[in-house]
Amino acid sequence: MNTNSVNLLEQIRQRLDSLNKSEHKVATVILRDPQTATRLSITALAQASGVSEPTVNRFCRGFDNRGYPDFKIQLAQSLAVGMPYVSRSVEQDDSTEDYTDKIFSSTIAALDSARQGFDSALVTRAVDYLSQAKQVAFFGLGASGPVAMDAQHKFFRLNIPVMAYDDVLMQRMVAAGANTGDVVVVISYTGRTRELVDIARLARESGATVIGITSEGSQLAAECTLLLAVRSYEDTDIYMPMTSRIIQLTLLDVLATGVTLRRGVDFQRYLKKIKDSLMPTRYPQD
Repeated sequence: MNTNSVNLLEQIRQRLDSLNKSEHKVATVILRDPQTATRLSITALAQASGVSEPTVNRFCRGFDNRGYPDFKIQLAQSLAVGMPYVSRSVEQDDSTEDYTDKIFSSTIAALDSARQGFDSALVTRAVDYLSQAKQVAFFGLGASGPVAMDAQHKFFRLNIPVMAYDDVLMQRMVAAGANTGDVVVVISYTGRTRELVDIARLARESGATVIGITSEGSQLAAECTLLLAVRSYEDTDIYMPMTSRIIQLTLLDVLATGVTLRRGVDFQRYLKKIKDSLMPTRYPQD
């Protein structure tokens, strides 16, 4: 997590007098209503400030951000010190409207930042591996366990043998029994869980391709054949995993869609057959 994220607003206030005229206008708009600012596009913020979009980007980079998407997520998460084990942006005395708005705003900002950070070439390579896999296994522990299960629900429709495991012993046995042509997808926001790092190494040594959905520079990332780095400024050691889990789920949607498109137009008939099998289980629409 970027350590500047919790006091970004205070930094802006402290540097207000040292900013040039154009950047001062941007800062003024943000400080006037930071909650609204987290929902503005770069075009909208530039218009509200009476400056150009390059000026907004220059302002954001002046606060150690890569650009506007990174700045927005830090802004969303610095609105309050937060309640430990809940969400960084939520305070004890928040109303229903307040915490609802904060969580949605923070999630939207996190997704936007992650979208900007993903390398399409790496996504293409991941889709290549998954499309050609003999079988796919998704591994996740803790909050990433349900994400792995969701991946199984998505990928079993794609005519690929697929399973999800959230038990360490099962993961270890599957990794040990993996072969060349198998793909193991390991999901972990921190990338610091010892068991998953060991299991990823074991799977790779067994011949499997290991795709990591985890933090860049982590111990798990070092053991992966291919890394899809999840960018989020969420401290899951203290706060409940929220935005990071949404990013993981969205990335899996991206990968499942990529594999579907790779299958070609004829594959749509197969998907339609599966979808039609559910019709008898539902009441007709009014």
